[in-house]
Amino acid sequence: MIRSAAIGGAMTLAAGLWLLAAIPLAGGHWPPFPFDPATMTLDQIRLAFGLMPRGVMALIAGAMLGLSGAVLQVVLRNPVADPTTLGIQSGAQVALVFGTIAAPGLMDYGRWPLAYGGAALAAALVMGIGARRAFAPVTMVIAGMLVGMTCSAIATAVTLSQGEYLLSLVIWNGGSLVQQDWSGVRTLLAILIVGAAVAAALARPLRVLSLGVQGAQGLGLNVRLIRFLAVMVAVVMAASVSAEVGLIAFVGLAGPAVARTLGIRGIGHLMIWSALSGAVLLSLSDGVVLMLAGRGAESFPTGALTGLIGGPLLIALLPRLRGSTPPGTEQAEGVIHRARRPLRRMLGMAAGIMLAGMVFLWVGRLPGGWAVLDRDSMAAFLPLRLPRLVAATAAGAALGLAGAILQRLTANPLASPEVLGVSGGAALGYAATVLALTTPGIVALSVGAMMGAAGALGVVALFTRRRQMPPERILLAGIAVSALASAVLATIMSVGDTRAFVILAWLSGSAASVTPLGAAALTGVVAVVAGAAVAARRWLAILPLGAGIADGVGVGTVQARLALILTAGVAIGGATILVGPLSFVGLMAPHMARRLGLMSPGAHLAGAALIGAGLMLAADFGARMAGFPYELPLGLFASLIGAPWLIGLMMRRVR
Repeated sequence: MIRSAAIGGAMTLAAGLWLLAAIPLAGGHWPPFPFDPATMTLDQIRLAFGLMPRGVMALIAGAMLGLSGAVLQVVLRNPVADPTTLGIQSGAQVALVFGTIAAPGLMDYGRWPLAYGGAALAAALVMGIGARRAFAPVTMVIAGMLVGMTCSAIATAVTLSQGEYLLSLVIWNGGSLVQQDWSGVRTLLAILIVGAAVAAALARPLRVLSLGVQGAQGLGLNVRLIRFLAVMVAVVMAASVSAEVGLIAFVGLAGPAVARTLGIRGIGHLMIWSALSGAVLLSLSDGVVLMLAGRGAESFPTGALTGLIGGPLLIALLPRLRGSTPPGTEQAEGVIHRARRPLRRMLGMAAGIMLAGMVFLWVGRLPGGWAVLDRDSMAAFLPLRLPRLVAATAAGAALGLAGAILQRLTANPLASPEVLGVSGGAALGYAATVLALTTPGIVALSVGAMMGAAGALGVVALFTRRRQMPPERILLAGIAVSALASAVLATIMSVGDTRAFVILAWLSGSAASVTPLGAAALTGVVAVVAGAAVAARRWLAILPLGAGIADGVGVGTVQARLALILTAGVAIGGATILVGPLSFVGLMAPHMARRLGLMSPGAHLAGAALIGAGLMLAADFGARMAGFPYELPLGLFASLIGAPWLIGLMMRRVR
């Protein structure tokens, strides 16, 4: 009774809020039924064919996402699984962006095939990674969020290459429930009915699967088939919502969480109540958006508002995760031989970086082709090229250092600065400064980005203060903070303001506007971080062995982890402030250093810094030359280099 009363009251509140918001927007005149446009006023047409299907769409889309999240959480035995955290919606996003911009002919068949294809590929990739890691909940979420980040980076790069599509794609990415007729409602309702029927048929097999793989197989259950069917049902429902209304974030996470809070335990009941909770949540969010629009505020996509719920909810649910990865079990690099003379290798890398920098200063492209600058041209271009090359090199070194620290700290090769949350916080601070000030200068933008980075780092630091905190929880806390920052950022930009292009251009990463003072400041940050990391090399050698061994030799694990996270955060924040939130260099550089046999903490840190500097130096040159005469985004150019590395790394089988 209490549960029914709670959901009933929430649905009544949602309906009342929606009516209070919608009817004034339509002039207060209720249209007569059946709806005949020939006999209706303009306000009545707007209500009958715009606002009313929008209200029903909120209920249907919310129910589909809630049911999708419940199915994923049950089949994967993972309380934080949903279409957002597993990268399914990001896969649909990148496919639709490519279809809109790169291959518009594919759109002749509609958005649905593209959305299904992208979502299915992303889900297959994450499930393939999970199969190689025994579907460990921590690994599944990390893999899903990283795949989602890769898809989002690629989609943003493609979007920025075609500015005329920018605002429409930003609004779509925020999840807009705006409707023009009832066709979308009918389509999603049919898919919801079929999906709910299939989910109901799977309830009993999923109950058997909850006993464990061995127990289910002992009872004659085809585990692979049930997993495949359950994941496909969830993917189809989530992709359908993405194709029709855009990205609605974290409703699939919040719906089951609300149902469990109400005390729901059975799988069948969990699916039903998760769908109801998702419907109520999205309807309430849309009612708030309509009320704000009715009061003269900016109208923004409803999905952006629901995204604000996801970060805090994900953080709250992290302690419930099970299946923490033991130290070392995620390493999949095979046998690597320690370099006999690591110093010689590092000196060779440093010499190579200096030589490459000199070549990149002298060589360029002109309308007639490639050219080597003469003395006079070099004198003219040196003040422009040298600061950006120094800044790009220093940013790569900072990210390489941060990545090495995080990977050794968590004993997890998937750890990287991008998932710590600091880059997302800095981006949020930068965006807030752009929107708050009419003509913000570099000092104001730097302060805003720094404050955002400090806030995100503070949240992660507070989360990791608990004793006996497994290292993977630190990584997931950063992912949750990054997700929250991304949702807030989407809300800020999705109002359709032209300043969204300025924010997105900075988010993509560019060293073009770096001044000599800024390049020197970033170099100083790298020097300080490198000194702190070298001083902490004993911690970095002991912490990957586990908390028990670290405590046994007198290392305070909580203090050491906090200090190392702060060190990595300073490095990430410094790089982000000047050249934007760059991607994947912090993931690649430590792996490459280890492949070269740089195994000891000191050699690993130095090698990662040098390789990161070289990678970012090459990325800056490629970003300037690949799209000549236009410059491609530096950070996203590095992302496109790093994405194949990331996917190949995660697809390796644990040995």
